Amino acid sequence: MTTSNTSDSAVHAYTREMAMIHQVLRRESRLLADLVQDVRPADTARARILAEHWRLYSIGLHAHHTGEDEMLWPVLLPHLDLDAEQVLAMEAQHRELSEGISEVQVLMDRWQAKALSEDRDELAEALRRHHRQLCAHLDEEERQVMPLVALHVNEKEWHAVGERGLAETPRNRLMIALGAILEDASPGERREFLARLPVPARVLWKLLGQRQYRRETDRIRGRRTTG
Repeated sequence: MTTSNTSDSAVHAYTREMAMIHQVLRRESRLLADLVQDVRPADTARARILAEHWRLYSIGLHAHHTGEDEMLWPVLLPHLDLDAEQVLAMEAQHRELSEGISEVQVLMDRWQAKALSEDRDELAEALRRHHRQLCAHLDEEERQVMPLVALHVNEKEWHAVGERGLAETPRNRLMIALGAILEDASPGERREFLARLPVPARVLWKLLGQRQYRRETDRIRGRRTTG
């Protein structure tokens, strides 16, 4: 699934930024299912690489949803009346997604031990279910809830959510996270996002970060592209 053109000048900055984060989650959840399906039977070394990638992905998704549940929705809900049901639906969907993630984790642990083909196929199907469920949730959040965030959440409150996410990202993964966000961004989105970073971070990205991200994606994806 794809999002609408988030570079449109009529789109609020909060909505555009959230869509860029969601784009990462859509892409990586789709690729995980495809990459697992491609693993040869008994290739436990490759299975371990993808299991670790899943672990980092699921930690990031959990942190993203926890940040919304604990810092964004409580700020938003006092401003709403009937629309509050849409926000509460997001919290319920987060819980449902957590159940699916737990299911995938059990299958992932079993598969990486021996990389059996039957375990691989069951895991790949569970990952595809997770991707479909996640995309449906993200689509609904962008369509129904992010316009409410743009109306009722101020800049300080919005930045606090972002600062929490930044604080929860290990320092050695910061350039990886930045690369993931920028990978599918439009030229305008890239310029806008990078312009908000401190100068040292922009310099680090140019000198080291781009190569670090390329090495990471090559290791995870091999020859596969995101197209």
